[in-house]
Order: sequence, then C-alpha cells, then structure tokens
Amino acid sequence: MKEIHKIIVPIDFLEHTDQLVEYAGYIAKKFDAKLYLIHAVEPVQTYAGYEYPSLGSLGEEMTELAEKMMQELIDKNRGTLPGVRGKVIRGDIVDSIIDFTEEQKADLIVIGTHGRKGLSKMWLGSVAEQVIKKAPCPALTCNPYKSAS
Repeated sequence: MKEIHKIIVPIDFLEHTDQLVEYAGYIAKKFDAKLYLIHAVEPVQTYAGYEYPSLGSLGEEMTELAEKMMQELIDKNRGTLPGVRGKVIRGDIVDSIIDFTEEQKADLIVIGTHGRKGLSKMWLGSVAEQVIKKAPCPALTCNPYKSAS
C-alpha cells in the first residue's frame, strides 16, 4: 500500500472550513504527512459574450481576498498543524484541484461533501463528486453535517 505523505484539502472558506481542516489535520498527524490547503477562484464569466472591464478587477479583488483569508486560516492553524501550507489558484475549481494534486504528487485528497448550495450546485454539479471521479489519488470525503463521535 502506498504511504500517505502529502494531503490536499480543497477549501471554500464557508462555514465548515474549520471542521474540514481540523479533520484533515488529524489525518495528517497520524501519517506524519504534509497538509496543503487550496482554494480555487473561478474566473468571472462574461455576460452574453460581452467583456466588461470591471470583471477583470473583480477577479483580482476576489483573488486578493481569498489570499488574505487563506493566510488567516494558515496563521490560525499554525500552532496545531505545523508545516501546513496554503495556496490560492485562479481557474476552474475542479481542474485546479486535480492539477495541483498532480503537481504535488499528492497521496490523498480530503474534501468536504457540502459547499455551494442551492441552484448553483444543481446547475454546476457537485465539486466533490467531480473531484472524486477525476482524482489521481484516493479521495476521502467528510460530511460536515455529521458529527464525529
């Protein structure tokens, strides 16, 4: 069986991020593995084929905010998860997760089963499901609505 040395944790900064990071951190400690938190900022789409100059700056602002939130998350967990790393990527969420996992030659993905809700999830499909289908390594899902006992 392949040993687990690198764990990728896609995060969305929503309400269950801390719980997912804590769970993935527990696993990382058990395997003495490196933990990588990643967040993908999807490009702002054009509307009806029109390009709006403000959309470019909106994408940059979203990325800057995500980088700030990532740094805060890393700082908050540095004491309990030494060596935790974070990265913000611009691009399609699923493709970014898969590409980063392949680049890092990661051994495991720990991903939450719930993130985006409502109609956008129905239209776009489940990120977790797509990541699991395309993952180059095992993927473990964590349902944030179920308490670990």
